Amino acid sequence: METPALPNFTSSTQVFSSSSPSSPRIFRNIARRLASSSQALEFFDYIRSNSPSQDLKSLSFTFQAIFELAGREPDPQNTLLELYRTSKERNIPLTVKGATLLVRCFGRAERVDEALAVVDELDPSLKSTHFYNVVVDLLFRSGRIVEALNMLDEMLQPGAHCPPNDITGGVIFAALSRMEWFGRSISDEEIFGLVSKLLDHGVFPDTFKLTQLITKLCRNKKIGRAWDVLHDVMKADGTVKAVSCNALLTWLGRDGDFERMKKLMTEMIEMDIQPNVVTFGILLNHMCKSWRVDEALEVFEKMKGGSYGLFVEPNVITYNTLIDGLCKVGKQEEGLTLMDQMRSENKCMPNTVTYNCLSDGFCKAGEIERAQDLFDQMNKERVFPDVITLATLVGGMCRHGRINSAVQFFNEMRSAGLKGDALTFNILIKALCNVNNIDKAMELFEKMKGVTDGLSVEPDLITYNTLIDGLCKVGKQEEGLTLMDQMRSENKCMPDTVTYNCLIDGFCKAGTIERAQGIFDQMNKERVFPDVITLTTLVGGMCRHGRINSAAQFFDEMRSEGLKGKHVTFTTLIKAFCSVYNIDKAMELFNQMSKDGCSPDAIVPQMQLFIIH
Repeated sequence: METPALPNFTSSTQVFSSSSPSSPRIFRNIARRLASSSQALEFFDYIRSNSPSQDLKSLSFTFQAIFELAGREPDPQNTLLELYRTSKERNIPLTVKGATLLVRCFGRAERVDEALAVVDELDPSLKSTHFYNVVVDLLFRSGRIVEALNMLDEMLQPGAHCPPNDITGGVIFAALSRMEWFGRSISDEEIFGLVSKLLDHGVFPDTFKLTQLITKLCRNKKIGRAWDVLHDVMKADGTVKAVSCNALLTWLGRDGDFERMKKLMTEMIEMDIQPNVVTFGILLNHMCKSWRVDEALEVFEKMKGGSYGLFVEPNVITYNTLIDGLCKVGKQEEGLTLMDQMRSENKCMPNTVTYNCLSDGFCKAGEIERAQDLFDQMNKERVFPDVITLATLVGGMCRHGRINSAVQFFNEMRSAGLKGDALTFNILIKALCNVNNIDKAMELFEKMKGVTDGLSVEPDLITYNTLIDGLCKVGKQEEGLTLMDQMRSENKCMPDTVTYNCLIDGFCKAGTIERAQGIFDQMNKERVFPDVITLTTLVGGMCRHGRINSAAQFFDEMRSEGLKGKHVTFTTLIKAFCSVYNIDKAMELFNQMSKDGCSPDAIVPQMQLFIIH
């Protein structure tokens, strides 16, 4: 294939003699129009060898164009590195744009050392704030934190040649928001120091960055620092919007700091940072969660009445928050009144969440008929129930002894297409197990797996543990063992300490202590760690069946491995030894109780009776 002929560069040299101030850029513009960086390099060599004088400025601009062309070609990093070396060999100074291009390209290729070499080579008088921003951003992203902070410190010095600007702020606030700099934690002093210096230079975070920084500080349990940062921006006349204040209010609420929440709300209004419905929603939500419902209602009335200097119209979330708060303190009648008010005053229609809050309130108060009336009203208004509605009503019925009604309601909802979730099934299964109706519980379990109607819901660990416990309580521990094997094979659901405790308890109560000990050995083999319930169950089982010395030995072994008994464990053993008149061993255990942090007071009268007799 024939190589394309190069353009005729003969007339280009005449431009060098021009006195026009734009002449240094003319060769750059010519080079930019060439087909490739290699062709531009040949052009550079031509004008350099044919120019009457060495105009370094023109040569620098021309080489900048070569860099630009190379940056758009395949494998730009290696090409640019070679061209950079060529420019150094030929003593061609870098332009700031050329240096910026090289830094960015080397940064993308993770060749940070080459990028820093470019920084060192560039004439300090040519360096600009934009150039520093590019380098600082690269250093932060590459984990070169110390170098980034050093360069930033240069920019922040009084009278610096390259002072920070808003883009610098964007780079720094983004880095601060990451909170962890490649494993290096940011200290409070560093954050506060950087923010203060940037504010002194009139550099403020935008709303997104400020909100992000506040959130990150709060997540790292530095709410005080988040408060200081926000107020420093306010004092420096930076732009602060409600969303940033809302972020801080959320975390103050989680911390229960209502004093500062109210103070911040007041400051927002004074500084014309208008609180919105979300702002009030945060305050109301945390007040209700802290049982301060009366205070929340006062704030709600002020919000609607314009007492804060503005009128904020509540939305369905606001009403739901208050209705839920009222129901949680037993004021569900007031919750109903508020639901009527939301319709009449604000033309705000109740949704599924509204009805769920009220249903939960009436169910917990034992007023199941009222909860069912609400469900009927919900359907009448074409507000569709969800799995929470179902679980709430089913749970309420079960808690108040209406298990058959709960099962019937549950089946009706499944027929209507609302199949329920694992929580709903678990509520029903537990209720049936509690009344020893294990056959009905197992039938429901089969329905849960979709065996009967194809509407499957995957059983979870709670499902299996509830059923295994139920089986063991009616003497069907062998079936419980089979179910444990099934949970592994069918659902890839691994047994936990509770699973094993249920089985151990079942075998102990059946008097098959060897089987219980076998389950315990299997538990250890599978690295499922026993707890104090495991210990107490086995000790109690052994003692009830005359294996008191074995129980004491097992107890000592567990203590040596770091598993200390509770009051009931000691009491069981002490009573057992007293019953066989081994008072010395009983006293030894009695003395050990205090050392292990258990109060021995309750067992004293019983021990005295044994000693007297």
